Amino acid sequence: MLTAKQHELIRFIQTRLGETGISPSFEEMKEALDLKSKSGVHRLISALEERGFIRRLPNRARALEVIRMPEDATPASRQSVAANDMVASVSKTMANAPEPANDVIEIPLHGRIAAGAPIEALEGQSSLPVPAALLGPGEHYALEVSGDSMIEAGIFDGDFALVRRTNSARDGEIVVALVRGEEATLKYLHKDGGKVRLDPANMAYEAQVYGPDEVEVQGKLAGLLRRYH
Repeated sequence: MLTAKQHELIRFIQTRLGETGISPSFEEMKEALDLKSKSGVHRLISALEERGFIRRLPNRARALEVIRMPEDATPASRQSVAANDMVASVSKTMANAPEPANDVIEIPLHGRIAAGAPIEALEGQSSLPVPAALLGPGEHYALEVSGDSMIEAGIFDGDFALVRRTNSARDGEIVVALVRGEEATLKYLHKDGGKVRLDPANMAYEAQVYGPDEVEVQGKLAGLLRRYH
């Protein structure tokens, strides 16, 4: 079942594709649905994507495709979807099609990953504008990286880690881990027998081994932003 706003959004996207062959911008969707911020649009799109109603076309920040409509869609609406699919197919073959403008959303910036401060204590400090194309489905936040323990993974001091909020991760993924409720760190996660091992990506540092109750996963790395001065 979709919410009323999810219904409204997918119909708006469908209508705009039928009229122009180009999906609406985040700003247009925000205004059409009378939302307060683009982050609300991002959450709706992520929910529709997770349920298999739409998909984002790769390498294009403003390209959405309607895969299917809700079961209560009218016949006319479903015919429009077929027409939209034809428009999308034709537009993909146009070599000189203009690149769509990048949409930017703001995600919470929770400060630097440093010892002595759980991530929750840093919430609400500020926000960071991020190109929507860098984020997949789910809720995200950003952290400023402190230190050089992950440089061999291409993560440097001063980078902004874009983190998908989750409390679980697969073995070998880069996660934000809260250790003993005090120290937030960005490391590779490994489950070693009955222990949890947090591995750095720098030969100068040693792995950290903890009991399973001492480590809480608070997210996993989804992307990076870097500023050049």
